[in-house]
Amino acid sequence: MHTIWKGSISFGLVNIPIKLHAATEDKDIKLRNLHKECHSPIKYEKVCPVCDMEVKAEEIVKAYEYTKGKFVVLDDEDLEKLKKEKEDKVVEIIDFVKMEQIDPIYFDRTYYMSPGDGGGKAYSLLRKALDESEKVGLAKIIIRSKEQLAVLRVYENTLVMETIHYPDEVRKAGDVPNVPAEDKVTKKETDTAILLIDQLTTDFKPEKYTDEYRTALLELIESKRTGKEIVTPVEKAPATNVTDLMAALQASIDKTKPKKTAAAKKKRAPAKTKKEA
Repeated sequence: MHTIWKGSISFGLVNIPIKLHAATEDKDIKLRNLHKECHSPIKYEKVCPVCDMEVKAEEIVKAYEYTKGKFVVLDDEDLEKLKKEKEDKVVEIIDFVKMEQIDPIYFDRTYYMSPGDGGGKAYSLLRKALDESEKVGLAKIIIRSKEQLAVLRVYENTLVMETIHYPDEVRKAGDVPNVPAEDKVTKKETDTAILLIDQLTTDFKPEKYTDEYRTALLELIESKRTGKEIVTPVEKAPATNVTDLMAALQASIDKTKPKKTAAAKKKRAPAKTKKEA
C-alpha cells in the first residue's frame, strides 16, 4: 500500500512514528471528451483572455481575490515559508472524545495508519487504549499545506485517521430553503412509516451493496470494444511549408505596399476640360 505521508503521533509524552495510506479509492469511470468530427481528445489550455495567448506554468502566480476584480498576489516564497513554519509532520492529539458526539457531516477523508520504524509497541499501546476507553483522539495535522482537524480511531485492529471539517466549513442547516418548520402528519401516517422502516431494518453488510451504474457502464464499454465499435483520432495533417510561405509572403507584400498619399491622389485626379471650366 502506497505511503502518502510520514510523521508521528504526539500522544502526551509518547511519540509514535507512523505512515499514512489512503483508505479509500475513487473508482469512477473516467470518460474523455473527443471532437465529434475527428475523435481527437479535446485539449484544455490555460489562456489569458486579455493577452489572448496560452500561458505557461512559469508565468502563472497565485492570488487571493479579496473583492471582485482585485487581487493580492502571493509569491511561491511566501507560501513555502509559511508551509515550513507550520508543517511539523506531527499528528498532535489535543483531546479525547466519544465518537457519537461527532456528527457524520464533519467527516471528510479516511487514512489508514501503520507504525513507522520502531513504533510498533507505542502503536499497539494507543490502539489498545482507544479500544478499551471507547473514545477517539481529536488531533491536528497539516496535509498538503492545509491544517486539518482529524479523528484517530480503531478500525479492524488498525489505527485510522479521519480528517474532519472545521465548524465554519459546515454550512448551517437552518439556511436550507423550504424546510417545513412543523410536522403536519397524522399519527397513523407516522406509525405506517415506522412499520415500513422496521420491515426494512437489517444488519449493515457493506459487501451487499454495489455500484450498479458503474457495472452497467463497464459492460457497455466492453460490449462496444469487443464489437469493434472503436474510434481513433484522425491524424493531424502536416503543415505545408508552401501554404505557410505563401501566406507569409502575401502578408509581407501587403505590409510593405506604399500607402497612397493625398498629394498622389490629387496628382492623379483627371484634368478639367475647357467646357467644364
